[in-house]
Amino acid sequence: MLTIYHNPRCGKSRDCLAFLDEKNIPYQTVLYLKENPNKLQLQELLQKLDIPAIDLIRKNEAVWKEKFSNQQFTEAQLIQILVEYPILIQRPIVVGIEKAVVARPVENCTSLLP
Repeated sequence: MLTIYHNPRCGKSRDCLAFLDEKNIPYQTVLYLKENPNKLQLQELLQKLDIPAIDLIRKNEAVWKEKFSNQQFTEAQLIQILVEYPILIQRPIVVGIEKAVVARPVENCTSLLP
């Protein structure tokens, strides 16, 4: 079963759920703004995504621009920022057993389908 890091207010995230529903692919959702991922969960997620933390950050969010832009951070510091400000996490993220993708566009998640 797939896991979707989902924000119901995000059109791309809703599109991803609709895409999976249309294909009858079972999934569970994680409302990551309510169930904030911890440091270990983010590290595991980044490993499955095979990207550095900076690539998971939504750099157009006001909190990033106001508090963090034009600064240098270590990987550990960026993960801590994502723990403290989950609004900065790209969405939707679709997680399979061994791999995960940012489903923007939604077709990115086809690589995880059986």
